[in-house]
Amino acid sequence: MVKFDKYLSKYSKRYFGPDFDWRYFKAQAIAESRLKATARSRVGAVGLMQIMPETFKEITKKNPYIKGNRNQPRWNIAAGIYYNRTIWNLWKADRPFQDRLNFMFGSYNAGKGNILKAQRIAKKRGFNQNYWNAIEISLPNVTGRRSRETIDYVKKINEIKGVLR
Repeated sequence: MVKFDKYLSKYSKRYFGPDFDWRYFKAQAIAESRLKATARSRVGAVGLMQIMPETFKEITKKNPYIKGNRNQPRWNIAAGIYYNRTIWNLWKADRPFQDRLNFMFGSYNAGKGNILKAQRIAKKRGFNQNYWNAIEISLPNVTGRRSRETIDYVKKINEIKGVLR
């Protein structure tokens, strides 16, 4: 597990700055692939960060620094963290840090469009759409039973991060 830490730390610093705790991305990689570099999902996502082919293609167009293969741990991690950064930048509204993290991880899993739809539903229902708990309540109206996967995914990352040293 420790062998990927250097990449997780390096790309966390590159895309999130030196003060961001890179172990959030280690927790995400554990949740995504159990840190198995050869992991492959039934829908075509691969590697430690479970990157889809189209997502990787989009990332490499926007960031020419990422020039390797998505099957290589270094580039899979770099792409995943860079993609997280693009998502992070979407959620600039005034919200607590932990909620912003949850929005980022939830968007990584369910897609930012689904989280935006859940936000609109939350607002219509009178909830503060800038808090993750409002998304947890509203997401089932967007993604149905699959909402449980996203909610559990975010929770799992936070739990794993809590025990990482």
